[in-house]
Amino acid sequence: MGLGITLAAIVVLIIIVVACTAYVVPQQQAYIIERFGKFHAVRFAGIHCKLPLIDRIAMKTNMRVSQLNVKIETKTLDNVFVEIVASTQYRVNAENVAKAYYELRDPQGQLRSYMEDALRSAIPTLTLDDAFARKDDVAADVQQTVGNEMARFGFTVVKTLITSIDPSPQVKTAMDSINAAQREKEATRQRAEAMRIQIETQAAAEAEKVRLQGEGQANYRREIANGIVDQIKSLQEVGMDITAVNNVVLFNQYLDVLRALSESNNAKTVVLPASTPGGYSEVFDQMTKAMVASQES
Repeated sequence: MGLGITLAAIVVLIIIVVACTAYVVPQQQAYIIERFGKFHAVRFAGIHCKLPLIDRIAMKTNMRVSQLNVKIETKTLDNVFVEIVASTQYRVNAENVAKAYYELRDPQGQLRSYMEDALRSAIPTLTLDDAFARKDDVAADVQQTVGNEMARFGFTVVKTLITSIDPSPQVKTAMDSINAAQREKEATRQRAEAMRIQIETQAAAEAEKVRLQGEGQANYRREIANGIVDQIKSLQEVGMDITAVNNVVLFNQYLDVLRALSESNNAKTVVLPASTPGGYSEVFDQMTKAMVASQES
C-alpha cells in the first residue's frame, strides 16, 4: 500500500516537472526566455524545454503584421487646414525580437509619434492640390523616415498608406465652386466655338448659293443672248435689213415683258391699245419711233 502511494507521488511529480519544463510556441509567435531574470534565448514555433524554477517565459511576442491608424490635423503650403488619416503596417523583426522587447516599452505609441512628426513635416511643404496628387510619394517618404527610426528598435515598417486627406467643409465648398466655374467656362467656350462653326458654315452655304445663282443667271442670260442671235440670223436670212430685225426683236422682248407682268403674282392690270390687231401695230410703231429717236439723239 505504501509502495503504491510512493509510485503515484513520483508519477505526479514527474508530470509536474514535465509540465513546468516543456512548452509549445504557436505559429507566428516568439517566446523570450529569461534565466534568473536575465535574457537567455528566443524560442520560435515548436516544442521546447526550460529549466523549472530557473527559466521563465518573459514575453510572448506576436510576429504577425500589425496595423496602426494615425489621424492628424495639419496645414498645407497654401494655408489650408486638412485632416490626414494614415495607416502603417509593421511587425517585429525576427532577428531582433529581444531588442524590440527590451528597448521599446510602447511600440505603438512610439510609432504613432514618428508618424505624426513625419506627416507634419511633409504636408506643409505641399499645396492642397499637390498633397492630393502626390499622396503616394508622401506615404513613401513617411515610410522610409519612420522605418529607419523603428529599425533601431527591432521593428520593420512593411507599408505606409495615406488613406484620407480631408479639408474643412468650407474649403470643400470653395473647391466645388471653383470646379463648377471652370466647367461652365469650358462649356461656354465650347458653345461659342460651335456657334462660330455654325456661322461660318452658314456663310459658306450662302456664298455657294449666291455663286450658283449667279452662274444660273449668267447661263440664263447667255441662252437668251444666243436665242436672240439665232433669231436675228433667221430674220436676216429671209431678207430683212438690220433695222427691221432690231425692231422685231425689241418688239418681241416687249411682248415677253408684258406676258411676264400678266403672269406675275403681283400683276394688277395691264392696259393695251383697244384696237386689235391694229393696236399691236400702233405699239410696234411707237417702239420703233422711240428707238429711232434714241439713236438719232
